[in-house]
Parts: sequence; C-alpha cells; structure tokens
Amino acid sequence: MALFKVVYKMSSQNSLLRNMALVLATLFLVFFSFETRNYSLQEALKVINALHRIKAAQLQEHKGPLRQIVISESELNSYIAYRIEAEKEEIMKELHLKLFEGNKIEARMFVDLKGQEIPKALQPQMTFYFAGKLQVEKAKVKLNIKKLFLEEQSIPVFVLDLIIYISSKLEGIEATSINDWYELPYGIKDIKTQPGKAVIFY
Repeated sequence: MALFKVVYKMSSQNSLLRNMALVLATLFLVFFSFETRNYSLQEALKVINALHRIKAAQLQEHKGPLRQIVISESELNSYIAYRIEAEKEEIMKELHLKLFEGNKIEARMFVDLKGQEIPKALQPQMTFYFAGKLQVEKAKVKLNIKKLFLEEQSIPVFVLDLIIYISSKLEGIEATSINDWYELPYGIKDIKTQPGKAVIFY
C-alpha cells in the first residue's frame, strides 16, 4: 500500500493500496475539508499517458538535466480514483490527497472491511486522516507519517500496517509495512510536491 499506492503500482506485485506510500506524500494534519466529487476520466488518462511517456523516454539516451512532468492534485486524485475503480479494490475504497510544499501531504482514506475477519478493535468501515512527508532517495520512496486519525481520534500508525496485512492476506501476497521503502515507477528518479501539484522528475 504506501504512498501515495504518491499512486501507480511501484511493481507488478504491489497493489495500489500497498503502494499508498507513492502517492506520494507527507503530512501535518489540519482538519481540512476534502472536496468530494466524481473523478475525471480525462484527468486520469493524462496521468496514465504521462507515466507511459516517462517509461518510453528510458529507451532514449539522455545526458542532460532531469526532465519533469507536472501533475496537478486534481489529476492525481482522478488517477487514484480510476485505479481503485478499475482494479476493483476490495478494501481501500477512497484515497484523496492534498499536496503541499516540501513533499508534505494530507490525505483522507476510506476503508471497507465488511465481510473480512478483523480484530475487534477495528470497525467494518473506517475513514482515516493522515499527514506526513514523502522521502525519496535513489529512485525509492518512503512515506513518513506524522499524524494519523481515525475519524477525530488520534491513533498509532501501526493500525495502517494491520489494514495492509488484511489486504495482503486477501490478495494472497506478502504483507509489507507503511514504513517500508518502495521502488518508484520505472523511469521516475524523484518527486517533489508543491501546493496543489506534484513535479515528477525522470
């Protein structure tokens, strides 16, 4: 799951939920209101096309400075919503990001565990709010979560690892941790966030 799952699969084995770390992000939670709306397919396709362009660019020799593509917060959220719908995510039903200067992000995530075997401490449906900072080194990314809330209650970060474990068990794959390092999508060298947008370097 991790960042952003900053979004797009960091490897063919990692689901969007487990790669939430890519999505890029970090956070200092300030109870803010998220805009809820249907995603834009046109915006989602713009991100998909950008990722294809980055991948194709790796076939060409390039000795200059890193190139970059700017993806807006709205486009990123449309892409995430598209992926959740297209991949029929069984647990993470919504992930909405807000991007800030210095790789800081805030996020809202809705999780649906109905029908799953879960500890009594968890609820069948939960809305998490978290804030943190995206750390990128050597084409790898890590999400350092600073604050995590379940509704309005502050909770420890390991609760997200429990959600990841349940998701991994459902998918039949090895569980990871929200604190793990993940490979960036092929060709991406760095990610830097600014208010309302992410700059992807390749």
